[in-house]
Amino acid sequence: MMKPKQLDISETNIAGLGTDLEKKVRLSAAETEAQWRGVGKDVGLRIWRIINFRVVPLQPQDYGHFYTGDSYIVLNTWKEPSAPKLYHDIHFWLGLETTQDEAGTAAYKTVELDDFLGTLPVQHREIQGSESPLFLSYFKNFVVSKGGADSGFKHVTPTTYRSRLYQIQRSQHKNSAQLYEVPMSVDSLNDGDVFVLDAGKKVYQWNGKESSGIEKVTAASFCRYLDDERAGVEVKVIEQGDSDGAEFWGLLSMPASSARDLKIKSTSGTRGLSSTSSEKVLLRTVRQSGKYTFTEVRRGNITLADFKSDDVFLLDIGSEVFVWIGRESTSNERRSGLALALEYLVQQRRPASLPLSRVLEGGENTAFRNALSR
Repeated sequence: MMKPKQLDISETNIAGLGTDLEKKVRLSAAETEAQWRGVGKDVGLRIWRIINFRVVPLQPQDYGHFYTGDSYIVLNTWKEPSAPKLYHDIHFWLGLETTQDEAGTAAYKTVELDDFLGTLPVQHREIQGSESPLFLSYFKNFVVSKGGADSGFKHVTPTTYRSRLYQIQRSQHKNSAQLYEVPMSVDSLNDGDVFVLDAGKKVYQWNGKESSGIEKVTAASFCRYLDDERAGVEVKVIEQGDSDGAEFWGLLSMPASSARDLKIKSTSGTRGLSSTSSEKVLLRTVRQSGKYTFTEVRRGNITLADFKSDDVFLLDIGSEVFVWIGRESTSNERRSGLALALEYLVQQRRPASLPLSRVLEGGENTAFRNALSR
């Protein structure tokens, strides 16, 4: 049996965009997709996972827990406090171990859902480990585990539960805790972070000596979350340099007697570094002979007045890239969406995992407006 092709996030064909015929097919499919019935009519969050090219809903209690081997679609419906109009943000999230088929299906179905909701929603592409602050803001605990969703998270029977080691990461959103599963090894530990070892009915919090108070509080909150989900777990906190916690060290294949003298990796000199520029750049996009070109319009202070209705613009804020499509742009430009942003990343040799968003004129969301100068 042929192994499914693993996702290559540098490939630009996952945006699911193509000919007029394809758009008609997508709209027809959207009108018959059972999962889209009734969605987007009420404020709230909806999440689906892609399974064998199908859109399968997640249960609300599973919201916020993602798996590296899967692809998801997330719809957030919201409104301004003083206005009745509903707005929609549609994200497709890709785990780094998902297949190209699943990633393509998630992208394709995202465009389909956009069609169903009238093409005004903001579309977003999210890659594991590089999630946007907006996406993270939906979850109190954002947890990424190895494998697929069928691996199980709450099933804690001692003979079947697979222990997991999570690293607490500084979140791009102040109200969200980010946890990513790392290999079950002492080599995963470092002195600047906090780690949680989830062994089912026993949970261990290990604090690096240089870790922050916020990280420790975040880890403690996650441990309480596990306690609530499983109706009781035993939690033990271990500080770097402690030799107690024999079961913790045993799970990492390390004798407790050797833990005190264990050399833990240092994070000195690596904190606060970023691979992206913080200067905002606005570019006008043109497609000639089937290829996109990007012409710089302005840097620094960028306002909505810099965008023109008969053009397509790309706003690069360093940590995220927005494609803004004017209402007078051509149908071909409107269909381009995230494919245009993907092409930009390739041409500029920017990180392929950067969050990408497609915004239509008149449908700008809060994240886009906050990226502009006042």
